Amino acid sequence: MPVSKTTTKSATRAENERLILEAAESVFAEYGFKGATTGMIADHAGLPKANLHYYFPTKLALYRQVVENIFRIWLEAANTFDDCDDPEEALTRYINAKMDISRSHPMGSKVWANEILHKAPVIQDYLETTLGEWTDTRIAVIERWIAQGKMAPIDPRGLLYMIWATTQHYADFNHQIDTLNDGKPLSDQQFAKAKQTVVSIILAGVGIRPARLVVNDAIGEGA
Repeated sequence: MPVSKTTTKSATRAENERLILEAAESVFAEYGFKGATTGMIADHAGLPKANLHYYFPTKLALYRQVVENIFRIWLEAANTFDDCDDPEEALTRYINAKMDISRSHPMGSKVWANEILHKAPVIQDYLETTLGEWTDTRIAVIERWIAQGKMAPIDPRGLLYMIWATTQHYADFNHQIDTLNDGKPLSDQQFAKAKQTVVSIILAGVGIRPARLVVNDAIGEGA
């Protein structure tokens, strides 16, 4: 069947938005909200500036979309808290998903980190509402697991902060990791071992299972 004009237009719009958002992630990650310009983002996307403003009228609108996209991806990773009542499985899946996101969306994570380091001048309202409400619901799940004796009586908020800090380190400080890995990105095998290590240490720390020792696969070793 012939492709309709509507279908073609829709596909073009989706592709242009994808190019703009990917470019915006990179530019905002490097220059921050204040340093970035829509002209820089349009050039990076390979599109006329007018096209960018057709989809995103202002730099602020584009920036908030980038931030909301990475947060939405993080929210989806935490679905394990809703569809699984086994803390070992839920936390393992959550940590693995957050690690994978750090590898596949490092620029989005860096945009978020830069915003927070500057005391969230653009998305403070987002932190106080969406993030606050989401965090409270995760804490409630962890508190239930603790009450049921499924894990040690740790501070749920501290656990979440530890998971975020550790998993997002692989995005926000990937240059440091690459440098310490003989100047090369972690191989698939090394990254899988890193995920195993993080899961093992955190689960042991909350009393779910003993730590499984990881040997012969330090970050500095090739694979």
